[in-house]
Amino acid sequence: MLFFLSGALALQAAEPPRSGNKVFDRAVELVVKNFHDASAMDRFTEAVQREVHDPRTPVTATSQDARVNAAIGTVLASLQASHTGHFQPDTIDYFELADVFRFAIRDDLRRLFPPDGDVRYPGIGMVARQGNGLWFVSDVYDGSPAARAGILTGDEIISVDGAPYRQIASFRDKVGKQVEVKLRRRPDAEPVTLKVQVESLRPLPMFEKAIADSATLFERDGRKIGYIRLWTLAARNSMGAVAEALAEGKLKDADGLVLDLRGRWGGGSSDAAELFVGDTPPFRLVDRDGETMFANVRWRRPVVAIIDEGSRSGLEVFAYALKVNKVPLVGARSAGALLAGRAFLLPDDSLLEIAVSDAIIGDNIRLEGSGVQPDIPVPFSLPYAAGADPQREAAIEEMRRILARG
Repeated sequence: MLFFLSGALALQAAEPPRSGNKVFDRAVELVVKNFHDASAMDRFTEAVQREVHDPRTPVTATSQDARVNAAIGTVLASLQASHTGHFQPDTIDYFELADVFRFAIRDDLRRLFPPDGDVRYPGIGMVARQGNGLWFVSDVYDGSPAARAGILTGDEIISVDGAPYRQIASFRDKVGKQVEVKLRRRPDAEPVTLKVQVESLRPLPMFEKAIADSATLFERDGRKIGYIRLWTLAARNSMGAVAEALAEGKLKDADGLVLDLRGRWGGGSSDAAELFVGDTPPFRLVDRDGETMFANVRWRRPVVAIIDEGSRSGLEVFAYALKVNKVPLVGARSAGALLAGRAFLLPDDSLLEIAVSDAIIGDNIRLEGSGVQPDIPVPFSLPYAAGADPQREAAIEEMRRILARG
């Protein structure tokens, strides 16, 4: 009896303290119940204690949102794990992850995104990140309004309609209208202003369209080199868009393929690389009118892939499978973010992502924290890149060399 009592007291002592703030306490509770690595709980509890008992600004029931959000970020950082973060509805990440994890939050979708529960946000199809207090365009989704208007990766975003850039607020209540985006392409250049149409964007369908729209053919030495960017594996038809482009679309006549795995999110099936390295034969169905439906596409021509820190989660499994099958990888080390995550809604409708499972390849290979190394390292500097893409150019050049060797 004494053993059980002392064990109960020890368990109670190890539990994180409560702050009285419903958002912070719910985040802590969800981590304790769901985080995959029990050995991290001691340092997590210590981090919670420091925030709740901070001598200057303890987290309490009346703490301001900014203090609560900062505290949640601090305690999550103590877990030292990918697929673990806190996302607010004034960010693009929030909406994209809400769609990626739509099944996990399905009971709240109609309330959050009335009337039909389809995740949407007002935007122009670009993502920017901060550096030295400035905003630089890091991603322009293929076929998006931003791409059509001529916004380039590396552009400094100065303002939108004369106000500082905000990921969501800059475009709220402007769907169907044009905004004026002022940007700078070089640090010493005069600003330019582009007019861009604002759309109501649905993340996963937008990713599927961006994958299909990214398909391009380049000619080198009389050979056709195909290119396609796999923005995510999480959309239902991500790999379908790739297979269609290869089997009967823009890339069907390519002599070789550059596969861009510099994505936004991972997800998807762990066997996605089978399209390029699988052993099963191609398979198609032909009806009486001669119409063909491809049931099993296999690409048997040369492949070069591009990776960087945006290649994460399922895209890292993809990259690893290509690497062990001798497909050259060009670019920079992948994110080292390979765990299984799940999303939860907090009382303020912010989104909490928690790593709920470890991820192991083969017998005991973990990419978490280490990532996949490129065979051909090529650095890339984002600020004022003016759309230049040395990693893609290096991959195309590597494919040219492969084709030249026969």
